[in-house]
Amino acid sequence: MKLRRLTGRDVRRLAISRQHLDGGVRPSLLDVIRDLGCVQLDPIRHVERTHWLVLWSRLGCFDRAELDKLRWEERAVLEYWAHAASLVLTEEYPLHRWHMDLLADDTKSRFARSFKTWYEADKETLEPLQAHILDRLRTEGPLLSREIEDDSGQPSRWANGRNTNRLLDYLWSVGQVGIVQRRGNQRVWGLLDEFLPDWTPRERWDAAQVTSFATQKAIRALGVATPGQIKKHFTRNVYPGLTAVLGKLTAAGILEQVEVVRQGRPLKGDWYLHTADIPLLEQIRAGDWHGRTTFLSPFDNLICDRARTELLWDFHYRIEIYLPQAKRRYGYYVLPLLHDDRLIGRLDAKMDRKSHTLHVHNLYAEEGAREDTAVTRGIHRAVQSLADFLEAKTVVWGNVPPIWGEAVRG
Repeated sequence: MKLRRLTGRDVRRLAISRQHLDGGVRPSLLDVIRDLGCVQLDPIRHVERTHWLVLWSRLGCFDRAELDKLRWEERAVLEYWAHAASLVLTEEYPLHRWHMDLLADDTKSRFARSFKTWYEADKETLEPLQAHILDRLRTEGPLLSREIEDDSGQPSRWANGRNTNRLLDYLWSVGQVGIVQRRGNQRVWGLLDEFLPDWTPRERWDAAQVTSFATQKAIRALGVATPGQIKKHFTRNVYPGLTAVLGKLTAAGILEQVEVVRQGRPLKGDWYLHTADIPLLEQIRAGDWHGRTTFLSPFDNLICDRARTELLWDFHYRIEIYLPQAKRRYGYYVLPLLHDDRLIGRLDAKMDRKSHTLHVHNLYAEEGAREDTAVTRGIHRAVQSLADFLEAKTVVWGNVPPIWGEAVRG
C-alpha cells in the first residue's frame, strides 16, 4: 500500500501545532503540559528557569500563580523523571509508577544497582537513617532536607556530601517520597502517598501498556516520528518492546506509517503518524495554519532532540553553558527564534533582576532568514513579551543583524 507522503513543512507545522507554538487559540496551562507530556526543570536562571520559558513560549504573559495552583493546591502536576527531571501529570500516575518500580529493581535498573552498592557498603549507617527520614516525614509532615537530621557524618560521593540528600533522591525516584512544595529553589519533601490527591489513578500497568501509552504520547507531541526519535522523547530511552508495540498500534489503526520527503527525497527510517492527528494534518495542508514569532528555551520540547531539529529545521543547536567564554560561538544561554515554521535566529540575552533590565547582548539571524516587516515586528513583539513576563522595566539592546536593523528595537 502506498504511504501517505508528508513534506518537511507539513511535519514542522504539525509538530508546532501539537506543541501549541502556532498562532491558533491559546490553550489552558494544563492542556499545554498534557500535550507536551512533560516540561523539563532546570535551575539555571540566566534569563529564566526553563519551565517558565517553555510555558511562556506557548502562553505569553500568563499568571505564574496558575502553575503554583496546579502543583501545590490541585496537585494535578508532579515533579518526576521523564526525559529529565520534569513536571508531569498526576492523571498519568500509572505510567510514572511503573518507572518508579523499575528504578527500585536492581535486577533491571543500573540506578538501583548503583544505589544498592552504595547502601550495602555502609548499611549500618544508612538503614537507620532511611528509617529516620521516613519516620520524620510521617510524624512531622513536609520538611526541607536540611531540616532532616543526618547523624552519620559520612560523606556521600553522589549528593553534595550528604547521605540525607542521596537517600531522599533515591526515595523520590522509587516513589516513596515526593516534592510537595518549593521554597525558592529548595525542595520540600513529603510522603508521596499523602501528597497525591484521592482521584489519582492507582492501577498498575505492565511494560506493554507503558510503552503503548508513552509511544502514542511521544508521537502526538512530535507530529510524526521515527522509532529513534520516539526513544529520545518523553520517557527517554525507556520504551521496552517498542518495535512490537509500533506493529500492534499500526495494525490496530491507531498509528499510520508515512513517508517524509525533503528536497524531493524520502528521509530515512520508518515514520509514524497518530491517526487522531490526520484531521489536523489535512487542515494544515489545506492552508489553514497560522504561525507566530517566539523564543524557545534551550531545553524546549520542540528542539530537545538536536538531531531531529537539524534534520527537519536545518538548525544546528548546542548548549554552550559549559564551554569557556572564548570557545562560545553564540553565548552562554541562547534562545532559538521561531518564526512561523522556521527557526530563523538566536537570542543571546541575560536578565538582571536587581536593575529589572533585560540585556539583549546579541541577536543572530540564520542564513536565509527573511528581511521583511512581519519578521522584524514579530521579533520586537516577542522580545517585549519576554521582558514583560520577566517584569523587566528596560530592554538594553546590543548587536542586531543588519538584515533586521533598528526595526527590531522598536
